[in-house]
Amino acid sequence: MMKRFKLVGVSLLALMAFTKRSQAPAEECAIRNTAFNAGEKVSYTVYYNVTGLYFKAGEATFTNTLETLNNRPVYHIVGEGATTSSYDWVFKVRDKYETYIDTATMQALKFIRNVNEGGFKKYQNVTFNKTANTAVTNDGVFKVPACVQDVVSSVFYARNIDFSKLNPEDKIAFSMFLDNEVYNMYIRYLGKETIKTQYGKFNTIKFKPLLIKGTIFEGGEKMTVWVTDDANHIPVRIESPIVVGKVKIDMMGYENIRHPLTSLIRRR
Repeated sequence: MMKRFKLVGVSLLALMAFTKRSQAPAEECAIRNTAFNAGEKVSYTVYYNVTGLYFKAGEATFTNTLETLNNRPVYHIVGEGATTSSYDWVFKVRDKYETYIDTATMQALKFIRNVNEGGFKKYQNVTFNKTANTAVTNDGVFKVPACVQDVVSSVFYARNIDFSKLNPEDKIAFSMFLDNEVYNMYIRYLGKETIKTQYGKFNTIKFKPLLIKGTIFEGGEKMTVWVTDDANHIPVRIESPIVVGKVKIDMMGYENIRHPLTSLIRRR
């Protein structure tokens, strides 16, 4: 019963999107960032549906600052989620995810997960050694693919993919390191679609990610994600059935984005 209420933590994991998977040398994993600037902030509202009606259950934000890690310039991206005060009595969530991404290669160098979900607390600190292809965590050293990403870095890496080179039903494979394991997954590109969200009407790019079986989400391609069909590639809606009910996550605000939001047709 308690799993149904992990909506805000879910919102952060749902936004992981995708990234290319490769066993190539680390330098061949590099991609140039053209989608976002340091200083960007994007906020989301999490809605839950169990009776046929959606109600607000939580909020999440992603902020991005330019910092230095081990003498390398990095994007320090923080994703934070919390249940609303009216929902805290049901299942209080206070989650924080952080990633440090090399600005030159868009490769994750460090990942921190600090979550508190209904009294369950978990802290993870991961350092990626791109020379040895290892992930050093609280629990030991783990071998990882050269181009592996974490939950948050994959979102920002993926925003730089050239969707114009894809055809509907194309799959993009990726690898992600989470909870001391490497997951080999994919997303299925579904083409373009105009949708209405709580923020407004958008031209979007649509896809379905393969989800990890055994989480709050059902395994398989049950989730649908829409990102802006412009140079920013900002996720504006995620929908998915969960163990009990459905979840919907809508982008509700943004600051300091790199490009004009030309995908926005009309504000609500």
